[in-house]
Amino acid sequence: MFVYKFDVLESLKEAGYNTARLRKEKLLGENAIQSLRQGEMVGIASLEKICKLLDMQPGNLIKYIEDTEECKH
Repeated sequence: MFVYKFDVLESLKEAGYNTARLRKEKLLGENAIQSLRQGEMVGIASLEKICKLLDMQPGNLIKYIEDTEECKH
């Protein structure tokens, strides 16, 4: 499964994009913001937008870790 390497919302905030600005400027939708808060993966379009805002590649944001539960099946 994919997990974030760091707190994406905190990094966006440090870059000047607090949640109010993200909503107001329609940079990220409410669902994406809630997913980030809960540590859940966002959709590819939101991931692209985050990469653009933070000037990063997807591999800088997320990493793959083996889900040991799935491997047991």
